[in-house]
Amino acid sequence: MSRCCMLSTSSSGRGRLTIAGRRGAGHRSQRRHRGMIAHPFKIALLVLLLCGNASASELVSLRIENQAGDEAKSFAATTLVGRDARLQLLVTGELSDGSQLDWTHQVNYAAEPPGIADINDSGLVTPLANGSVTITAKSENGKAAQATLQVTGFDQNAAVSFPSQVAPIFTKLGCNGGGCHGKASGQNGFKLSLLGFEPQADYERLIKESRSRRMSLAAPDQSLLLLKATNVSPHGGGQRLDRDSHEYRLIRRWISQGMPYGSGDEPQVVSIDVFPDQRRLGKTDSQQLAVVATYSDDSTEDVTQATVYESNDTEMADVTPSGLVKLQNMVGDVAVMARYQGHVTAFRADIPLGATDNWTEDQWPEPRNVIDQFVYQKLKSLGIPPAPECDDATYLRRVTLDIAGRLPTLAEVQQFQQDTRENKRETLVDRLLDSDDYAHYFARKWSTILRNRRTSGSLQLPNLAFHRWIRESIRENKPYDLFVRELMTASGSMISNPPVAWFKQVPDTNQRVEDAAQLFLGQRIQCARCHHHPYEKWSQKNYAQLSAFFTLVSTKTNGDPNEPAFFSRVGGAAARHPKTNQSLPPAGLDSAELSVPSTDDPRVHLADWMTDPENPFFARSLANRYWKHFMGRGIVEPEDDMRVTNPPSNPELLDAMAQSFVESGYDIKSLVRMICRSRVYSSAADANEDNLGDRRSYSRFYPKRLQAEVLLDAVNQVTLSTTPFAGMPAGTRAIELPDTGFSSYFLDVFGEPNSATACECERSQEANLAQSLHLLNSDEMQKKLAADGGRAAKLAADGRSDEDKVRELYLIALSRQPQPAELTAAINYLAAKENKREAYEDVVWTLVNSKEFMFNH
Repeated sequence: MSRCCMLSTSSSGRGRLTIAGRRGAGHRSQRRHRGMIAHPFKIALLVLLLCGNASASELVSLRIENQAGDEAKSFAATTLVGRDARLQLLVTGELSDGSQLDWTHQVNYAAEPPGIADINDSGLVTPLANGSVTITAKSENGKAAQATLQVTGFDQNAAVSFPSQVAPIFTKLGCNGGGCHGKASGQNGFKLSLLGFEPQADYERLIKESRSRRMSLAAPDQSLLLLKATNVSPHGGGQRLDRDSHEYRLIRRWISQGMPYGSGDEPQVVSIDVFPDQRRLGKTDSQQLAVVATYSDDSTEDVTQATVYESNDTEMADVTPSGLVKLQNMVGDVAVMARYQGHVTAFRADIPLGATDNWTEDQWPEPRNVIDQFVYQKLKSLGIPPAPECDDATYLRRVTLDIAGRLPTLAEVQQFQQDTRENKRETLVDRLLDSDDYAHYFARKWSTILRNRRTSGSLQLPNLAFHRWIRESIRENKPYDLFVRELMTASGSMISNPPVAWFKQVPDTNQRVEDAAQLFLGQRIQCARCHHHPYEKWSQKNYAQLSAFFTLVSTKTNGDPNEPAFFSRVGGAAARHPKTNQSLPPAGLDSAELSVPSTDDPRVHLADWMTDPENPFFARSLANRYWKHFMGRGIVEPEDDMRVTNPPSNPELLDAMAQSFVESGYDIKSLVRMICRSRVYSSAADANEDNLGDRRSYSRFYPKRLQAEVLLDAVNQVTLSTTPFAGMPAGTRAIELPDTGFSSYFLDVFGEPNSATACECERSQEANLAQSLHLLNSDEMQKKLAADGGRAAKLAADGRSDEDKVRELYLIALSRQPQPAELTAAINYLAAKENKREAYEDVVWTLVNSKEFMFNH
């Protein structure tokens, strides 16, 4: 039996439902976004206004900025040392409206006297000879700025350092990337360390492997290294260098010098800074970046051209290899990562819409808490108007799904409609948090990411015990720091102390340290196991010292290998550095080394460090994880990848939520209340022409598809059916399942995770054809619709009017009354059908297949 419906929805997932009802017809779904198609006159007017604004703000002055120090400043003189030095100038224009724009690529440059330094159209200065030179940058309207540079050491043929100068070229050109020579097996017989983190090994391979055929001291230009890089000799990676490039000349000079490694006592890079680090830009603006490295001897060097750049959202901004950020005509914020010699930093750009620039303060909603305060603060900055609050029906359905993992019951919908108290939403949140459904739903969430999965086909007692411990911890609102402490320090058998099960599910030290960091600190440090993290500051030493907390964990079987007991041995906690074999004491991330007494369980010291209120990761990680659960997108996205090069979209909001969470005593219910009682959470989901493109600032509620378990339970609730699960009591709901090992095609096709990792990314929220087909015509769905005790059968046998029954059905499925057109369409369809039961099956089928039903909006 196939069914057909026509659905028109807004971008929130809500819309008008009409029933075509012809059996055998296909399913059509249309989605209409309000504000996506503007009237031509409006477009012309908008262009006119934009052009008018552009001409209204004139260039008042220019300044050339130096990249030394904490902030970019106007400067009178700076020095370039040696022939390999380069300096990226930043030219900033001051406009008549007080704003600042990058003018680096819009001025003409001149150098006097000639022959001392060359400067190209992008503001890159390279030395030509020793001496003093004045650089002038001049705009088309005659505004100018000057800077004086000193060039020294140009005549000295200083030795080229392999680790400091040559190896970074391989990283910049992608030669040592994971898809080229940096992968574990190398490429075409030549291997480099990933991203150049082992320059000594790279040097040995280049100089000594293959009978040293890669280098030619007598004829540097004939070196295989250069012939391959310029594609003169066929190269799978194509041409990476031009013969006239700075990089080619540097490598050639290094070869001609006899390919020295370096003295070994050269200053090391200790940090890098990007300038500017943040800027407010227009939707089509660009911004030249400059990167400065600080060395161990306190010297600095411009490394803009040697730095690797990457945008965290290429739909919003691209970045060239030379550090020019180009925006893509979108509103919001974007970050660009800058990486050089294992050090990373990021540039952030805010791109305002400006729609609220003329708003008065009383036009903005009054904040209810710190969430509203900092979200509205950002929206004001970006000029994006916040959406109005949603209606009661939407809020009831939204918050019930998010807290309890289910649809509101008919009684709850009717009671909430009739409740006239001003605080009824706050009361609703409290009631849901006190319900068993809240404990079941969030136990499912935590059980999944804590890898509570069976090792054989049948459900095992330890799995049940671990799930029960998680559920009861949530039910009693156990403080989050205590929950994590009990988990990290668990000892004994899984039956007597259920959190011990985590150590069985995560059986080796590497998995334990990686899961603990990802789950409770928001740090994905897996990369640092084998090499320095490519996008973070974590090294193999950091990884080893964090793993030292777990090195004394041991097991004993007590005669039953299926139920081992876990404990911590007595002795000094330490871990070996995988490269140097050095014994390293325990240390938290960005924390001092700890001297753990040999009689102590090191994990207790780990828990002390993790749960310390001053820990910069712990509270922020949980706040961000729960924010994503309720708001659909993390302040940091993905929610467990909180690194410097993936900055929060609203740092002040994340910090404020984390601080409030700490001050509450790590009270998770308090955090949930704060989110759900905010105006931001209760915003309408309908997009308009002002906030349609907003994906990171929370100007509206972002609709999200129901999770697999929630959707299955919702279908069962509407159809008055159940889904049997092997080994579980009849009537067990999907959100009550203790692990993910139950056989269910519905859960599989809608993206239920299998708990193989600690990442919530295992849960797929993507739509696919199999999902549509399953809801439309699967045997499972047809049985639920056509069951004798199902909703359709009961409605057909009910003596009330079709109007009353349709209204009730809408309240059950969508928590709202039908719109007049929907009600008329349903009544007319029911009146035209002779078989009332099949007609009601079609109406129920239409509702559960609608996007409004499948989404939390």
